[in-house]
Amino acid sequence: MTAAPSAGPGSAEPGGRRLRPRAVALLGAVALVALVADVLTKHWALAALTDREPVRLLGGAVYLSLVRNSGAAWSIGSGHTWVFPLITIGVIGWIIFMASRLRSTPWAVSLGLVLGGALGNLMDRIFRAPAPFHGHVVDMVSVFGPYGEYFPVFNVADSSLVCGVVLAVLLELTGRQRDGGRVGRDGRPVDPAGDPATAGAEQRERA
Repeated sequence: MTAAPSAGPGSAEPGGRRLRPRAVALLGAVALVALVADVLTKHWALAALTDREPVRLLGGAVYLSLVRNSGAAWSIGSGHTWVFPLITIGVIGWIIFMASRLRSTPWAVSLGLVLGGALGNLMDRIFRAPAPFHGHVVDMVSVFGPYGEYFPVFNVADSSLVCGVVLAVLLELTGRQRDGGRVGRDGRPVDPAGDPATAGAEQRERA
């Protein structure tokens, strides 16, 4: 009796879909880039914008102004700062769980952006003043007004989170699955390889 070959990187799963360890690596790389960019821009903002008037850019479309936010957007929930780290830790745990079944490159980018943004703001909540798990998030970008009159002042982590969530919504709307599969408008799975022979075989089986 011949022993079945062991599954390795790039080997096929029982359902015929190939393993994509690169998707998980891409998730980690995107998260790391987003996190490093957030940390560096916050460090710059604290060094360059402290005790300084807002910097006007693009004719007033964008302002750089240092804000320490104890809550969410527009300082919502500022009296319950400790809640936000707990929510963020839950989101991070969910992303790590989803990574175990991740096979899709677009989903890897989406989840990586969310993970990097979540970690960036979580670090502020844990390590910045006034106390652990009560830290204020450093924000520095305001649009159409110097102090968030028209839109919440945000940072790179916030931008990463929003872009990741928007991408996730688009992927869901177009039927792209985290395991690399795709669902058509009729709700039926679509062959991810687009193999006509496979599609023809499926049609013959249904016939």
